[in-house]
Amino acid sequence: MYSSSKEAIVIFVIVCTILILLLITFITVIVYRYQQKQNAYYKKLEELKIIHENAMLQSQLEIQEQTFQNISREIHDNIGQKLSLAKLNLNTLLFSDIDKVIAQVNDTVNMISESINDLSDISRSMSSEIVLNNGLIKALEFEKTQLEKSGLYKMGFAVTGESVFLEADKELVLFRIAQEALNNIVKHAAATVINLELHYDTNLLNFDIIDNGKGFSPGQKNNERSTGLINMRKRANMLNGKCVVISRCGIGTKVKIQIPLYKNNATL
Repeated sequence: MYSSSKEAIVIFVIVCTILILLLITFITVIVYRYQQKQNAYYKKLEELKIIHENAMLQSQLEIQEQTFQNISREIHDNIGQKLSLAKLNLNTLLFSDIDKVIAQVNDTVNMISESINDLSDISRSMSSEIVLNNGLIKALEFEKTQLEKSGLYKMGFAVTGESVFLEADKELVLFRIAQEALNNIVKHAAATVINLELHYDTNLLNFDIIDNGKGFSPGQKNNERSTGLINMRKRANMLNGKCVVISRCGIGTKVKIQIPLYKNNATL
């Protein structure tokens, strides 16, 4: 009887030991698999971060290239023309007519002054400092002022909702999207009215750029404008947002940009 009880206790202890070992093994496997999943998650997160950073870098390189092209075009078409005319004025001075010489010199000085101001405006517009130092709204106000100076456009600019300062790189990308849209309007739209509308919602920023130009149909081919539209959409996607272009021939075009204000929000 005593021997049977002893054997039962031994068997019970062995069974309990086996169960404990199995439990420990089970817990170890669960912990190991959890760690594997956690490591895979962090690895994936790091890969996504690298992909995003690469996309941002690629976009910045594209923006720089586009910026150089815009500077080159503006210097050639505007500033270069004024300086050439100033040079012509100086080369055709007739010192026998002092009054005419004075008038030509004054005109030349004015043209050179305008060229210096234009260079200063280009520098400020193309530099990222205007966004980094003053924010998106001030940068857009500067762009509005520059277009108004041309005398070709009636500009409107409205900001509604409670404005939010975004990350510097995000605001810079938004500003470059706006510049691309405005560049398309100037070059292709033949518009007279341009409206910029920023609306800060609870979680979203809605940014509309509207013109009353000639518009275009979706099937209309224009390589330069198509490239600009692709760039705008790609940059909006980088910000986890979207860019939609609505245009009707003879009526105008609206560029609608929508991005989340915070990282944990997504666009609708």
